[in-house]
Amino acid sequence: MTSKSKKINSNNKFIKNEKNKEKSRLIDEDKDKNYMDSKGKHKKENTIESNISKVNSEVKDREDIVIGRNAVIETLKGDRTIETLYISNNKLEGSINTIISLAKEKRVLIKEVDKRKLDLMCDGGVHQGVIAKVTPYKYSEVSDILALAEERGESPFIVILDEVEDPHNLGSIVRTAELFGVHGIIIPKRRSASVSATVYKSSVGAIEHVKIAKVTNLNATIENLKQKGIWVYGTDIRAEEYSCQVDFSGPCAVIIGNEGRGISKLTVQKCDKLIKIPMVGKINSLNASVAGGIIMYEVLKGRLK
Repeated sequence: MTSKSKKINSNNKFIKNEKNKEKSRLIDEDKDKNYMDSKGKHKKENTIESNISKVNSEVKDREDIVIGRNAVIETLKGDRTIETLYISNNKLEGSINTIISLAKEKRVLIKEVDKRKLDLMCDGGVHQGVIAKVTPYKYSEVSDILALAEERGESPFIVILDEVEDPHNLGSIVRTAELFGVHGIIIPKRRSASVSATVYKSSVGAIEHVKIAKVTNLNATIENLKQKGIWVYGTDIRAEEYSCQVDFSGPCAVIIGNEGRGISKLTVQKCDKLIKIPMVGKINSLNASVAGGIIMYEVLKGRLK
């Protein structure tokens, strides 16, 4: 009897173990299924986010729209061809009347549209109730920049941007350059922000009054400028001389580097002199547009003496 009982107990244990194994297998399968479903869901969400980001980027990089009242006013005053002016049909006051008057003078087609259409056109950017659809920005040649300096009877004052990628920085630099008498800005064709709706907005329309040249080989362009007697200064935290100690009265070009990497090694070697901005704080770097603004001010101050 005892032997039979042991045999039954052994069989029961075997059956129980098999059931437990089967249960574990089903749980593992369920976990795998949930993991794959979750992975697929996350992949789908990431794809959607990526597509939205791509669309947003494309909108911000558009070169055929100008948003914001001041930017549109300056565009209307300039030589750019404005195809259509889109104005919100909501009650708007202030400078919008100036925009309408300028548009009528230039016989620009004006369309009153719903605010939602304006939001879609600029991906929810701050359009202030007005967007101008324009022909793509026409870049200048480096020779045009030099010709402008000669026409004004001034020593060339050029700003060179070495892979400045943020369009807000480019817009801010353009705005400051216009205020401080820069004859033109040179940017590379690759790895650099281009003139777009964001740049227009950030420059508050100053883009219409500053010549911008886009070149294939930045270092070759720097060499050509040096051969024309233009002194090239590079901004670098490792420099020994401060910007306030330099005489900028002659022909000069100032290089502003990338937001994170600074000026590239090869471009640094092309500079006639490296300069830095005096700083006493604990943070040893400045935003590219801020650094550019300080250097441009130093150049203008030196020329006003």
